[in-house]
Amino acid sequence: MTARHSTNGADPGTAGGLLVERDGPVLVLTIDRPRRRNAVDLGTARLVSAAIDQLDEDPDLRVGVLTGSSGYFSAGMDLAAYSATGERPVDEHRGGFGIVGVPPRKPIIAAVEGPALGGGFEIALACDLIVAGESAAFGLPEVKRGLVAAGGGVLRLPRRVPRNVASEAVLTGRPLTAARCAELGLVSRVVADGAALGAARELAAEIAANAPLAVQASKAVMAASALWPDDELFARQEPMLSQVRTSEDAKEGARAFVEKRSPRWSGR
Repeated sequence: MTARHSTNGADPGTAGGLLVERDGPVLVLTIDRPRRRNAVDLGTARLVSAAIDQLDEDPDLRVGVLTGSSGYFSAGMDLAAYSATGERPVDEHRGGFGIVGVPPRKPIIAAVEGPALGGGFEIALACDLIVAGESAAFGLPEVKRGLVAAGGGVLRLPRRVPRNVASEAVLTGRPLTAARCAELGLVSRVVADGAALGAARELAAEIAANAPLAVQASKAVMAASALWPDDELFARQEPMLSQVRTSEDAKEGARAFVEKRSPRWSGR
């Protein structure tokens, strides 16, 4: 059963707007400020942060999907709010846009239609996987405006694509097409325009069907191990994986395999 509601009843063109849809174990978050091309102000950043807290804390939720309404992913920071009051969309707990500082423990997929520029690209980079419509574009144009992509752009992009590609994108501010991002391995799937959310839901359902403790531990090790010395990799992963190995889900997975049936995960 799918439940859908708005976390903010105000006009999404002038105030923070986020739609939250619960579809079984999948939580779909839609930035809904079409009059601002889904640019994020402080109120919206706090809503995103609260929704991600819900994803992490609810044991029945296993995967998140983050997208934007009206065929536009996100224009990043709401420059109108910034120029008027100096307000920046930095949540006290999860950082910029409510996600880039502290992404969720559970997997989250960006479903991108149209431009994902500046902070919009940084939001996508904070996600584990990106599904994009074929006309989507990804870029960090901050240098063209006298700024630096400080919401994770200059930090995460060089870790996700070859450094020379990242350097060219950051230093020129020139956007990358969805097809080019797929060639680089940054985008996992390119689909027809308008189909990104549906494809992201399918991918989320596939992930959600797996053992939740194993999925979360796998994500945690992949993220943390980037900073571990090579000769300590196996030793450092062991404390993070041992509790999965001794879990009820691990026993259930083995039983289900032997009995040739689908496993029934308990998250314990």
